[in-house]
Amino acid sequence: MAYNLLKGKKGIIFGALDERSLGWKTALKCHEEGAQLVLTNAPVALRMGEINKLAEAVNAPVIGADVTNMDDLKNLFEGAMKHFGGGIDFILHSIGMSLNMRKGKSYTEIDYEWNKKTLDISAMSLHRVLRTAWDLDALNEGASVVALTYIAAQRVFPDYNEMADAKALLENVTRSFGYYYGLKKKVRVNTVSQSPTRTTAGSGVKGFDGFITYAEKMSPLGNASADECAGYCATLFSDLTKMVTMQNLFHDGGFSFTGVTEAVIEQMEK
Repeated sequence: MAYNLLKGKKGIIFGALDERSLGWKTALKCHEEGAQLVLTNAPVALRMGEINKLAEAVNAPVIGADVTNMDDLKNLFEGAMKHFGGGIDFILHSIGMSLNMRKGKSYTEIDYEWNKKTLDISAMSLHRVLRTAWDLDALNEGASVVALTYIAAQRVFPDYNEMADAKALLENVTRSFGYYYGLKKKVRVNTVSQSPTRTTAGSGVKGFDGFITYAEKMSPLGNASADECAGYCATLFSDLTKMVTMQNLFHDGGFSFTGVTEAVIEQMEK
């Protein structure tokens, strides 16, 4: 069901990789709620060709951008503003990549040069995005920015590896830049800490299948789906959440505040 929450609003979606990705699902939901969109991803992701299907479905142009390159981001924002004929109302940052995890390095033996790239792509990219928008005055008054994160930023999940550090940095950028952007133009900047979700990126984490089952048993409402995450993001882009900023918002069925459940105890006692 659509509610026209985003009628007349214009936004940029970063990181819609394929049909399973949170960025993809959020783009579809925002389109359903009446938004106009620009899609973007890294050049290597664009070469996979999947995003063109989404672009057709939501009637949006695709503008490639390397989020570690300020010139690329400047071109993206200028292109988006030209397409929209004005400023931008919302941004989804759905970006994360760990070279050490890809290469099978454990947390205690990470390659530090790879680690720099992980932090740059997965966390400081948000700072670059916000800085570019700030410098170009690209965001409209009261705009909303959402970045996707995970509870490993606060708690130890061994197989999440260096991405936990990246998410912790991402959340701090959200608070710090959110303070300044709130003062400047009442722009809201938040993170959504989503349940483990069967995306292409999430499924690459070691032991993911076992953990997603555990999280389901530990969450009173069960794990939040990708579609439900998209709906939550849409509310944060809407005018209904104008006073919510600098927050890390858990969207995880109650997992984050549950010590233990009967289902987990029963499983342990088998």
